[in-house]
Amino acid sequence: MDFLMSGLAACGACLFTNPLEVVKTRMQLQGELQAPGTYQRHYRNVFHAFITIGRVDGLAALQKGLAPALLYQFLMNGIRLGTYGLAEAGGYLHTAEGTLSPPRSAAAGALAGVMGAYLGSPIYMVKTHLQAQAASEIAVGHQYKHQGMFQALSEIGQKHGLVGLWRGALGGLPRVIIGSSTQLCTFSSTKDLITQWEVLPPQSWKVALAAAMVSGIAVVLAMTPFDVVSTRLYNQPTDSQGKGLMYRGMLDALRQTARTEGIFGMYKGIGASYFRLGPHTILSLFFWDQLRTLYHTYTK
Repeated sequence: MDFLMSGLAACGACLFTNPLEVVKTRMQLQGELQAPGTYQRHYRNVFHAFITIGRVDGLAALQKGLAPALLYQFLMNGIRLGTYGLAEAGGYLHTAEGTLSPPRSAAAGALAGVMGAYLGSPIYMVKTHLQAQAASEIAVGHQYKHQGMFQALSEIGQKHGLVGLWRGALGGLPRVIIGSSTQLCTFSSTKDLITQWEVLPPQSWKVALAAAMVSGIAVVLAMTPFDVVSTRLYNQPTDSQGKGLMYRGMLDALRQTARTEGIFGMYKGIGASYFRLGPHTILSLFFWDQLRTLYHTYTK
């Protein structure tokens, strides 16, 4: 039940935040490996991107890649939050005195995140390809011509095999390790502090909401550079062997991005990342916490 509730919580959040994921993906690909000021900025900020995509591609384009996004969230977060929840319930994250151990919490969050992200990597890659697809006048990054999730997975599998389906998986893991460990550690620690300080009633939904808001800020600050690199690794064009033509791996992508686009290139789309990651973190952790509370209330 922990895995099922975790997956459902993440899917609930995804329905609301997928349009922001589309905007974030395109802003991260805009001006890829081009010096600032040398390319046309189709998306000036989050709000301008929303308007531009809706006007040129149509409102439905704001939900591009929804099917793989939902499937990825269910797989990745079902495994991630479910595993973390089991570790928490088993007492593995607490010290002998009964207080939460931040190092254990961070390590459990990172390990759980790696498991979920690696298994869901092919779905995430296809999601990135679909969300980057745009009309030629506002297109950014490499444009794949997929017709849908299943067609894309089938085509990549036939052309490049299992290696092609998991292309970019290792490069995407640091993003998940940092994001997951930061998210779950700060969420659990903040919940503990709020309860200890008696700022809010112990069983109130406001405790989970406040903890999720703090966690969202921490995740955005820690994860954005790795999120930018992960998006680019997944979306880069490939040769006939399925090997990326722009980057050799995560470190090469980080180096090239920093050298060509500067430090701000590492934080491209941070506004969209905040508006997407913040609400997604808040909603998924809030839904997760409430579903677990309901489950334990009605199964006693």
